[in-house]
Amino acid sequence: MKARISVLTIGVDNLERSFEFYHHGLGLPSAGITGQEFAYGAVAFFDLQNGVKLAIWPRKNLAHDTGIPVGPSSATEFTIGHNVASREEVDAVMALAAQAGAKIIKPAANTFWGGYAGYFQDPDAHLWEIVYNPAFVPE
Repeated sequence: MKARISVLTIGVDNLERSFEFYHHGLGLPSAGITGQEFAYGAVAFFDLQNGVKLAIWPRKNLAHDTGIPVGPSSATEFTIGHNVASREEVDAVMALAAQAGAKIIKPAANTFWGGYAGYFQDPDAHLWEIVYNPAFVPE
């Protein structure tokens, strides 16, 4: 397997609410919700960097497609990391997320490893880390 991820799909409880959060609240580019003509097909894709997409898909549709029943979610299963170029950008993204309706879990602060980071949860409790890492500054 090549080390390549092209789509990160997260299950959501309310597709329209999540679309509003990611597209209008955080400003992620998207062509909108597609696939509504299919019983389990409604999905929205957001363009990230280098051709990577973030997809939001109703949990019940994901369960139907995989054959796994919908179960309880846990915010501590994974985080989505968004690296930025400065401490100020961490603060700006955290403020944008809060304004969009995110729940701030841990306000941005200095980290033990010399960076600066904070955590928020989206409307479906997915955990995002907004981080400035001086050893891993995006271009």
